[in-house]
Amino acid sequence: MPFSINPAYIWPVLLLLVSNVFMTFAWYGHLKFTHSPLAIVIVASWGIAFFEYWLAVPANRIGHAVYSAAQLKTMQEVITLAIFVVFSVFWLKEPIGWHQLIGFALIAAGASFIFKG
Repeated sequence: MPFSINPAYIWPVLLLLVSNVFMTFAWYGHLKFTHSPLAIVIVASWGIAFFEYWLAVPANRIGHAVYSAAQLKTMQEVITLAIFVVFSVFWLKEPIGWHQLIGFALIAAGASFIFKG
């Protein structure tokens, strides 16, 4: 019997990964540009977030065929934390300490209950 996976399980994860990269830049990327006027930062962030929506909305639409809305939201939050850790270290050059890692791990552990049953 050949091994097959329903794409509806995979596409939401991939789309949410990419969409969260966009959203993290939209929300936090401007922190490296504190000299830029706030109005410009808001418009730029809004423009970046537009592309995030083009990925997140289909991710949720496709994913809802196999995941509950609560599971999709939980998945998005855990992905957001993972993306944020990488972003914080490499883009903002802010180290992630043990307190943050433990806090994020506890959030991920709590998220695992959403996928039980």
